[in-house]
Amino acid sequence: MARTQAVYYRDPRGAQPVDEFIHALPPRRAAKIDDFIEEHLNGRLPQDPPPPFPVTSQLDGELRELRVRFANTRYRILYQRSENLVVLLHAIEKDTGAVPRFDIELASQRMADFKSRMNAWRRRPPRAAGRDAPASRPLPSTYQDG
Repeated sequence: MARTQAVYYRDPRGAQPVDEFIHALPPRRAAKIDDFIEEHLNGRLPQDPPPPFPVTSQLDGELRELRVRFANTRYRILYQRSENLVVLLHAIEKDTGAVPRFDIELASQRMADFKSRMNAWRRRPPRAAGRDAPASRPLPSTYQDG
């Protein structure tokens, strides 16, 4: 039976905002976020419920947040499932009581973009996320958008 796999959302230009956000953090913070992705989002059975609060919480419809705390800093990875994929859509350092509406809307727009392009005839496959993900590298020309 197929299990869930977290993948980075990739915009039409090839940028991966969540991956870029994580890699811009100090190494120990980035490693903790990668560990949370691996532990709580990867490898779940399709019928499993989402990870419980306080690890994750529902934001809007099927959009959820992975909640990671490092010392006094709170990080949020906004994600949504698409069958067996867990699409990592947006990441923020949270300093307010609730995730700002702008960030929720941005994640929702990215999910709509992801779905529209994944249903296209020619597509670029998403890149896996988490500790075991391959390193960032250019894709072979056969995968380039055209």
